[in-house]
Amino acid sequence: MSQFAINLIFVGGSFALYIAIAIWARAGTTKEFYVAGGGVNPVMNGMATAADWMSAASFISMAGLIAAGGYANSTFLMGWTGGYVLLAMLLAPYLRKFGKFTVPDFIGDRFYSTGARLVAVACLIIASVTYVIGQMTGAGVAFSRFLEVSSDMGLIIAAVIVFLYAVMGGMKGITYTQVAQYVVLIIAYTIPAVFISLQLTGNFLPPLGLFSEHTESGMPLLAKLDEIVRELGFRDYTADVDNKLNMVLFTLSLMIGTAGLPHVIIRFFTVPKVADARWSAGWALVFIALLYLTAPAVASMARLNLMNTIYPDGPTADSILHAERPDWMKTWETTGLIKFEDKNGDGRIQVYNDTPAFAATASDRGWNGNELVVNNDILVLANPEIANLPGWVIGLIAAGGLAAALSTAAGLLLAISSAISHDLIKGSLKPDISEKGELLAARISMGVAIIVATWLGMNPPGFAAQTVALAFGIAAASIFPALMMGIFSKRVNNKGAIAGMLAGLISTCVYIFLYLGWFFIPGTATFANTPDNWLFGGTGYGISPLSFGAVGAMINFAVAFTVSALTAPPPVRIQELVESVRFPRGAGQAVDH
Repeated sequence: MSQFAINLIFVGGSFALYIAIAIWARAGTTKEFYVAGGGVNPVMNGMATAADWMSAASFISMAGLIAAGGYANSTFLMGWTGGYVLLAMLLAPYLRKFGKFTVPDFIGDRFYSTGARLVAVACLIIASVTYVIGQMTGAGVAFSRFLEVSSDMGLIIAAVIVFLYAVMGGMKGITYTQVAQYVVLIIAYTIPAVFISLQLTGNFLPPLGLFSEHTESGMPLLAKLDEIVRELGFRDYTADVDNKLNMVLFTLSLMIGTAGLPHVIIRFFTVPKVADARWSAGWALVFIALLYLTAPAVASMARLNLMNTIYPDGPTADSILHAERPDWMKTWETTGLIKFEDKNGDGRIQVYNDTPAFAATASDRGWNGNELVVNNDILVLANPEIANLPGWVIGLIAAGGLAAALSTAAGLLLAISSAISHDLIKGSLKPDISEKGELLAARISMGVAIIVATWLGMNPPGFAAQTVALAFGIAAASIFPALMMGIFSKRVNNKGAIAGMLAGLISTCVYIFLYLGWFFIPGTATFANTPDNWLFGGTGYGISPLSFGAVGAMINFAVAFTVSALTAPPPVRIQELVESVRFPRGAGQAVDH
């Protein structure tokens, strides 16, 4: 059986399962559409939350970024995992106690202002749309390879599948679909990792294999990888970072961005009790850890396998001839995600760090520039092929990568549609809308959101994980501070909250747009996105656009507290509301106010 047929069986079978679940769990009320009826088991909700969370960025792109950047990119792991601890301890139980459907619901009522609700809707939509770009990009990458179509066509196929099960099922359908998707993606991620760890180290546990000896050389695996990349002009894979300030800010931005992501917070409204919200967060961490403990090993082994494929006799010997490249490389070249240019005309593939510091060495070896460009987003998907694993493993990881992208895309699209239908239309524009009308508005707005996300996915501002990092920065700068002050400060009023959210959102978006293009339109960036051009770049401690969310959050807090101190305190009833929310006991079902 051909690899294409195997991929079709795995991918088609998983899609049939998702759509069948959506039909079985079709939402018939707004409560089922927004919060799955409010009766989801904490363990199942933890599994669904993990699938919602482990997006294309986690499954496809994170390991690719760690493979390319080594220890320096481990900030993705630290930030995203730490954010769940913040969410479990500081937000989830209190928001569940409040008992509303959405984040703008809480902000609108806590800050007793329609204006605050509308600003929260804007922040939610901007963060979620930015985030969903990364998911659609990742889905396009996976489809383009495994269904052997262009990445744009793959993206359109992904959009159609999401439309079928997300628009039909709402949160109820999405919850049970995400449980199935978690099972698919975690099996798909770990089985190839176990095979590759056994091949390279003889250890079947990838996290332990990462720190074991490389079987072929007898050296520690990471030391062997350091040696190879050093010979090719790259920094040591395990080298420390020079700009510690940027690393700290980036990690913090990912942490508080995680805790402020609306599509994740919504999941804690689907459980019956406040205690269940805490347990859901705990179970989600357990399920997430299964993948996140494996990711560094997958990244390191993928980088080592790639280098050994190109330089089978070592980095100082001849590289492989392009005409003799393995089949997996030929297949990925047809997608445009691997590009080769024979710059010195010798017919061989040269991969190295093409910088002035390595120019003399490259010249001595007869090299005339780096000749192979590999998109970071393909490494996890290509890993089984690079390691010559069986065809069924390749089909499995195809289904897993698509499950990861589609599960998070569905959660994000639900957050966007609920913000438009519930918070904007029912909460502000047409309060007397019927439940049937609101449900129709939710489905239409989700359909429109899918179309917009598909178009943006065809023109992404970066790799999937980088695009997602921008969304985290926006959520960190706008939503997280408002939630924290809403729960823990009785003094912050509506004027302070609105001013803070706007200040955090605008400052962060402007900083991002300056370096990545205005509204992510290619060619519109004001400055080149290089460390020398960043804020404080001349000092060696520049702040990258991916890290600015933490600064935006500080601006939000500062503006909100300052404006609140200069204006009247909130009404007594609001202060009493804040006091009651701090004691997360006795919450009833999530209700539609």
